[in-house]
Amino acid sequence: MIHRRLLQLAGAVRGAILALAAVGLVLSALHVAFAVLVGLVVAALVRDAGAVGAGDVGGPLTALAAVALVRAVVIWARESLTTRVGVSVRLRLRSRLLDQVAAVPEAGRRAGRTAATVIDGVDGLDAYYTRYLPQLVVVLLVPAAIVVVVAALAPAAGAALAIAAAVAVLAPRLWDARLLRNGRDRWDAFARLSGDYVEALQSIPLLRSFGAAERVGAELDERAENLRARTMSQLRMSLVESALSGLAVHVGVVAAVLAALAAVVTGSATATTAVLVLMLARECFRPVSELGQYWHAGYQGLTAVDGLDALLSAEPAVRGEGARTAPAPDGAAVELSDVTYRYPGTGTGVSGIDLRIEPGETVAVLGPSGAGKSTLARLLERGADPDQGAVRVDGTDLRDYTLSALRRSVVVVPQDPVLFAWSVRENLRLYRPDADDAEVRAAAAAADAHDLISALPEGYDTVLTEDGQQLSGGQRQRIAIARALLARAPVLVLDEVTSALDADTERRVVEGIFDHATERTTIVVAHRLSAAERCTRWVRIERGRVTASGEGPPTKLARAAGAPR
Repeated sequence: MIHRRLLQLAGAVRGAILALAAVGLVLSALHVAFAVLVGLVVAALVRDAGAVGAGDVGGPLTALAAVALVRAVVIWARESLTTRVGVSVRLRLRSRLLDQVAAVPEAGRRAGRTAATVIDGVDGLDAYYTRYLPQLVVVLLVPAAIVVVVAALAPAAGAALAIAAAVAVLAPRLWDARLLRNGRDRWDAFARLSGDYVEALQSIPLLRSFGAAERVGAELDERAENLRARTMSQLRMSLVESALSGLAVHVGVVAAVLAALAAVVTGSATATTAVLVLMLARECFRPVSELGQYWHAGYQGLTAVDGLDALLSAEPAVRGEGARTAPAPDGAAVELSDVTYRYPGTGTGVSGIDLRIEPGETVAVLGPSGAGKSTLARLLERGADPDQGAVRVDGTDLRDYTLSALRRSVVVVPQDPVLFAWSVRENLRLYRPDADDAEVRAAAAAADAHDLISALPEGYDTVLTEDGQQLSGGQRQRIAIARALLARAPVLVLDEVTSALDADTERRVVEGIFDHATERTTIVVAHRLSAAERCTRWVRIERGRVTASGEGPPTKLARAAGAPR
């Protein structure tokens, strides 16, 4: 079974696949040579057992031993090459898929389904690329060559072998097409179930609090049982393919040998010919049998092709990168010119935003929930490109920066930050791995996080659980703020970063941020005005548009925004 999309993906490893096919052809030639030599030895022994001496079979036996030795070396070389190519295939495919996943909007992917495709699907494709495709080349050449040789020795045997070989190669492939169609439905069910299992595991506390854990667990159990039943049905179907192939192989060998024996009886062929036909008939079907084995080994990867295609064809949130490699200077200006962006499939977003933030300025972006404040933060980190208009930092469109330069120019701290299962120190050094301990501690102190980190069992060397689950929401936010301050990016965007903090802690954190980020251009996205008390200017967004702006102290801010302090 050849799939167009998988052949396109094979472009990166086409040379390795051809090399494996070449090794397979060499190995098949050695199998044939071994069979011919065995046939000659057996024929010599059978022809006249009483008159055969050591000299009559000594040469063939020596050649047989040499071929066996060379064949063993080639088999070892093929397995070694297959292993290396398999690792290369998995690495390249996963790298490409993960690059694509990173570019796809978060709303367009599901963690469990994506993991099933990237892990299980790619593992299945290993056998498809390293076993099945190279063996397919062997099957296209070797049986045909053997049929030609057998036909030259015994035409009737060659005809019987040709018919049986055609049936053995083509009939199972027709069944494979049906098996693959059903298998793709099974893979879709498996991927959806994997995604739902991941979501359920992540949401166990919520499910328990609403008394839904038992019901959701029962639903997942039922779906898992249905998937098991479908899998067993697929296995039963695959046995039909194996039976078709095996029947064709055995009937072909018997028919070819009977035709050769008939030729011996009529005197048109010798006993040696009959023995050679017997040995060559087996070698004619060896590549076909191995192709069936490799098909089943790569079957899971083939059934995952829809998931792979969906990932690779998903519309990326941003397209390409520019040529500017230098990051923006300290305190760079930020400008949004007639910026419009709508989330795919919705009418929400921002429209016609015109905003200029001067170098080193601190600006608050205010507004009710859903107004479009976080959308601006997403556009500033180029989590998406605007449908219209341009976002510029230091006079350069974000699309003209390389992604590396952009990440060193703008840092966004989200409301719900991500922490890794690393030490606290490693999490803080995410943007700047070379930062020394003094800088790490200074950034933590500015975010009012030094004391809470020091209170952890191993201080800065404490290894966090996944996403820092042993910390409260406010503690995670403070560590994320410290990480952003340590980055020293010229533009700092804080998106509701004090939403989980009490009033006193929020006041200390806000003071620490502005005392530490004196030369940066800072944008504070806030719902509570207390988070923006140190800002020198404000803008208000409602329904995706700027509706008001002004300068002045927080009292003016409060009157203009109409929001609680």
